[in-house]
Amino acid sequence: MSPSNSIEKLLDGLKNDSDITDATVISRSGMHIAGNVPENVHRETFVAMSAILLGAAETATSELREKLSHVTIDLKNTYILILNCGSKALLALKMPKKGDVDKVISQAYEIINKIEDNL
Repeated sequence: MSPSNSIEKLLDGLKNDSDITDATVISRSGMHIAGNVPENVHRETFVAMSAILLGAAETATSELREKLSHVTIDLKNTYILILNCGSKALLALKMPKKGDVDKVISQAYEIINKIEDNL
């Protein structure tokens, strides 16, 4: 099985087992690797801005000498969660407000090492 197919299966499993509606693996340089972006958005813009947001948060918090867990974007009806996925990638997740953010983050961290192994 190719690495991208393995990542797609991991993302599908994550979406099936949680409140996540969209899951995307993005390179640190802002390129789409696998998964789907939210409906009716420009894929290139979404993935590039997700990479920029995580990078900016890491830079902004670097002086605190703590490791950044994730970035949460709090929208009217949804959350976008952006998680570090190693030195090569990040994971962007979209979920409804009614979902359990802590549970989703925990489930995402369960597969992040597997995603890293396939990059």
